[in-house]
Amino acid sequence: SDFRVLLRRARLRPDFTFENFAVSGSNQLAFAAATAVSKNLGSSYNPLFFYGTVGVGKTHLMQAIGQDILSAHPGKKTVYLTSEEFTNEFVESIRGKSTSSFRKKLRGTDILFIDDVQFFAGKNKVQEELFHTFNSLVGNEQQVVLSSDRPPTELEDIEKRLRSRFAGGLTVDIEPPDMELRCAILL
Repeated sequence: SDFRVLLRRARLRPDFTFENFAVSGSNQLAFAAATAVSKNLGSSYNPLFFYGTVGVGKTHLMQAIGQDILSAHPGKKTVYLTSEEFTNEFVESIRGKSTSSFRKKLRGTDILFIDDVQFFAGKNKVQEELFHTFNSLVGNEQQVVLSSDRPPTELEDIEKRLRSRFAGGLTVDIEPPDMELRCAILL
């Protein structure tokens, strides 16, 4: 279907939706923030920054936001990238002398998701590119959603100005699921 093509183009998994996200006390705030962002793009919480350990649902929520937006507004430009994909595409754009098209692609999005930003540690050129992309998007009220395994203040080897930007919207800690939620997820 056309929607599946939209999802593939945005790099979103069809199974990561709000409907199949199990909610409990440990992730209630994150779920509420995600749904708010999907309804008020660029104005609710920008950026929205999720952090928590592996397996708590950060990627699921990010992708659910993207799906929700695309189902309501198929014309919205949505890009989901892991930090590794962002880095690889940036390096490739330098190698291929196509940094302007890389910038145009990312800065022309309505919503940019970047997963696992802790992996930008020590990559100074990539951080600089991300900084300018971030400023461009947020400055134009385009939505940015980020995830990490730790809060912005604890991101080592990430430039201070970037950590400051990451913390400039809403930062949400997604805690490991409690027993009831683990059971609900299994069911």
